[in-house]
Amino acid sequence: MTSQSLNPQSSFSFATMKVYLFSLAFLFCSLAQGLSTKGLGTTVKVFHVYSSQSPFRPSKPISWEESVLQMMAKDQARLQFLSSLVAKKSVVPIASGRGIIQSPSYIVKAKVGTPPQTLLMALDNSYDAAWIPCKGCVGCSSTVFNTVKSTTFKTLGCGAPKCKQVPNPICGGSTCTWNTTYGSSTILSNLTRDTIALSMDPVPNYAFGCIQKATGSSVPPQGLLGFGRGPLSFLSQTQNLYKSTFSYCLPSFRTLNFSGSVRLGPVGQPPRIKTTPLLKNPRRSSLYYVNLNGIRVGRKIVDIPRSALAFNPTTGAGTIFDSGTVFTRLVAPAYIAVRNEFRKRVGNATVSSLGGFDTCYSVPIVPPTITFMFSGMNVTMPPENLLIHSTAGVTSCLAMAAAPDNVNSVLNVIASMQQQNHRILFDVPNSRLGVAREQCS
Repeated sequence: MTSQSLNPQSSFSFATMKVYLFSLAFLFCSLAQGLSTKGLGTTVKVFHVYSSQSPFRPSKPISWEESVLQMMAKDQARLQFLSSLVAKKSVVPIASGRGIIQSPSYIVKAKVGTPPQTLLMALDNSYDAAWIPCKGCVGCSSTVFNTVKSTTFKTLGCGAPKCKQVPNPICGGSTCTWNTTYGSSTILSNLTRDTIALSMDPVPNYAFGCIQKATGSSVPPQGLLGFGRGPLSFLSQTQNLYKSTFSYCLPSFRTLNFSGSVRLGPVGQPPRIKTTPLLKNPRRSSLYYVNLNGIRVGRKIVDIPRSALAFNPTTGAGTIFDSGTVFTRLVAPAYIAVRNEFRKRVGNATVSSLGGFDTCYSVPIVPPTITFMFSGMNVTMPPENLLIHSTAGVTSCLAMAAAPDNVNSVLNVIASMQQQNHRILFDVPNSRLGVAREQCS
């Protein structure tokens, strides 16, 4: 009786085995019929997965249109898979923090510690150090890194080599501590280290500031990751892994998902991309300087004094690409020339002001193109990178302004709105910055 009884699991296994043997026999016969062994060559018949000879064809007949739609859907998944292979697991999603954490910065998902704790950290390509709000921080948000739960967390002392790279370290005790300013905020941090991962590659012993106290409103709520060019930056601390090369495509700040991407390392970067040389400024060594030679509005190259665009390491003057500034700022003579030509080409529509924007319209307009003319490449802005629209959609403004009248008044900043839906390549070893149009919103 026992030998004749089969439990459901055994019955399932037996049925599965029969199907397997039948499929194997079918494929063997198909291959045997399709083989030709004349000479040293071999020929195998190939048929489509949906053909009448395929054992994997749909059990019920489907229309040609339906089969095309199914194949298109599978193509999409395949292309995503191929993209992941090309980039070797080093593509990191990026999103605007505006609707997710109420921050104007762009954010990435970082895994910190062991076991990993996920934080939405702001990416800043003009800053070097990373800092993270830690448990017990005064003035930080409610989302903090719990250092006690990480088995790989360590506080660094004043004798640590990294402490010498911290600006103005405080070494009254055994811990390397430093004060720094960020925007309107002041931050007190302990120098610490732990494992950080943005993609599938964990980076052990990553040095960062563990925030103890923060004041002001400029601190990104869940921390910041510096992608500048200095010794404490992500590029420097992952140099062996990513070769000081990265690119990003920033989605529109209105997009509420992680549709943008950061590509880490030289593999998977655009093979053909317009580039301009990166310049080094010892006074502001973290920043990505480029030569801006002129600006064209429509077909006209506007008249801008050379001094307004010139690169000057002594004063810090020049032009940078910055992910942390939202709207492009131009030195006053450059902005006035661009603004005046923009207004002229729009026509007789009434111009008004809105906040910091002085070229706004309450009627629909057709904006002229604006082209930034860098050494070796021209970048023409489409309308969506030029106009900022009110929530109601009634008012639109030129999304640029004059640089503020302070110590940064000599700096032209190509900001994140003008970079949106472009692949921006930062290739430090080859001293070049590239720009290519790419839709990622």
